[in-house]
Amino acid sequence: MSDNNPESDTPAGNAAKPAGSAKQRTARRRFIRSSLLTGGIVGLALLGYLPVARASRTRLRPPGALDEKDFLASCIKCGQCVQVCPVQAIKLGDLTDGYGIGVPHIDAREQACDFSCDAGQCILACPTGALTYDKPGFLAVRPGAHLARLPILKAKEKDPEPTLNLKERMGLARLAQPQICLAAQGKGFKGQARGAGFKGTMRYMDVDRWKPIPVADHPYERELCDLCVTECPIKDAIRLKFVDNGDGVKRAAPEVLEQCVGCGVCEMICPVEAGGMAAIVVDERKTWEA
Repeated sequence: MSDNNPESDTPAGNAAKPAGSAKQRTARRRFIRSSLLTGGIVGLALLGYLPVARASRTRLRPPGALDEKDFLASCIKCGQCVQVCPVQAIKLGDLTDGYGIGVPHIDAREQACDFSCDAGQCILACPTGALTYDKPGFLAVRPGAHLARLPILKAKEKDPEPTLNLKERMGLARLAQPQICLAAQGKGFKGQARGAGFKGTMRYMDVDRWKPIPVADHPYERELCDLCVTECPIKDAIRLKFVDNGDGVKRAAPEVLEQCVGCGVCEMICPVEAGGMAAIVVDERKTWEA
């Protein structure tokens, strides 16, 4: 007679392996390595063998991050936000981050936050409030950081509650190199946005709502390049503004709107770059100045 108890199939003396995806286990190992490296570096710094300086550059922090000084003071570098990110956008700081060693950040060009989790799982996972939906009253909101209204996530637009409970922007997108922007040149785009070797992933609703796929597996064909607009996960955050130069060529330029949260998808998906920089980039911590 068969036994329906799943534990009966487990060999004696061999406990069942804990549940968890391979991605979570990989993230956990990376976190442990980062923690050990951080501890060693800080220890050497305290002993005077290695100077720990300020970060050489600012970083794009995950959604809901407190202002930089408060964030660095609150984050305990536990790596929970890293483990729950469905597109693995969140990384831990290295030596070049100075006091931010082991602190989570996002490199938008490499992998942006596309809110594939729908609800900001990194915020929900943070145990200290370094990432939060609601700042405590004694922490002021910087002018221009506050979003005029809760952002509508395009992927949830048909849901009863389509908004993200995100009250402050991560940064702000900016057309940094208009001279290389394909839309500004009146050019279209066909093919893989970042080439066959690009490892970044993104959620494509027409493929799967819950499973992000490699950008390289989703080629485009556009008469006029508008990837930064169509792939932006937030409604009314960016649009194309058409320009008439009188030469008969259909031209346009990306125009960033106040609902931009600074997620970085436009920077990641932009198919052109010069000097290691895309045509459109996200400025970390940048506020809205109407």
